[in-house]
Amino acid sequence: MDGNDSPHLMRRTPVARPQNTSPKFADEPNSKRRVWFHWDVDTSEWDILALSTSLKLLLYPSYRSTDFEVHRNWLAITHSLPISEWYYDTTSEWTLDYPPFFAYLEKLLSIPAALIDPKIVDLNNVNYDGWSVIAYQRTTVILTELILGAVLLRFIRGAVDPPTQRIISASLFLHPGFLIVDHIHFQYNGFMFGILLWSILMARNGNKLPCGILFAVLLNFKHIYMYLAPAYFIYLLRSFCMSPSGRLHIKNFLSLANSVIAVFVVSLGPFILMGQIPQLLSRLFPFTRGLNHAYWAPNMWALITAADRVLLRCKFTTRAEDGIPNLPQM
Repeated sequence: MDGNDSPHLMRRTPVARPQNTSPKFADEPNSKRRVWFHWDVDTSEWDILALSTSLKLLLYPSYRSTDFEVHRNWLAITHSLPISEWYYDTTSEWTLDYPPFFAYLEKLLSIPAALIDPKIVDLNNVNYDGWSVIAYQRTTVILTELILGAVLLRFIRGAVDPPTQRIISASLFLHPGFLIVDHIHFQYNGFMFGILLWSILMARNGNKLPCGILFAVLLNFKHIYMYLAPAYFIYLLRSFCMSPSGRLHIKNFLSLANSVIAVFVVSLGPFILMGQIPQLLSRLFPFTRGLNHAYWAPNMWALITAADRVLLRCKFTTRAEDGIPNLPQM
């Protein structure tokens, strides 16, 4: 042993260690990978998804309403025309009359549609019902409805009573209304309802700002949800923008207001710049067609009809009190 090999020097010589070999770092990549790909879905939930998807696939050749051609035409409009002509086109009677976010979604869906079958996005190919368009549009409903499934899973994970919430979530995901209206009649209500529940989930978890943002996004997908706007306004104003004593939180109010305005700017911005807001509004709210028009406002039609029956009955009662014979009941 020479001088350099003395025990004293050997003890003081630092031992080289490989980088990041401690237990803390050894599993970090794998741990991150497990967290990233871990969907937290149990066997019964996969079974429900498989059952639901199988049933929806069986409905592919079933009855299709005019809404099927409506959405095919919207694929063609957004793919074939520049954005400046989307809300002016009248090639088909099924003109674009949803808010811009839905039009942007149709534009996105039109890209793979054109690759699958160019006839799908041919603007003049009215009432095209080839198997390619049937399979494609039915598939887009199934895929977009996964938003609803994912949100319902999050409701289960944070529920006070998970077994009961699991039953409720399964009932919503397998709801006959969605099967009939979306997968037979043809619409995207499951996707919309998923965004609505996502907003409610944010409220339940105390995330009030994302709650308001998601509802603003929903309004720019389908404006029929405007009937919920007063409830959202009061809830967010009271719970997020005001203290329990009633004092206004200026910072929270401005952050909510600016966030909602930003969503509408993203949605409506191109049409504001092109000066097309009047045309856009005329498509979204076609009052010139009449409130009882078959194309719009069935809920308003039901309310008007109900009021008409009540007023008619009141008129008959008044006539009877005046000694005038009642007309025969309809």
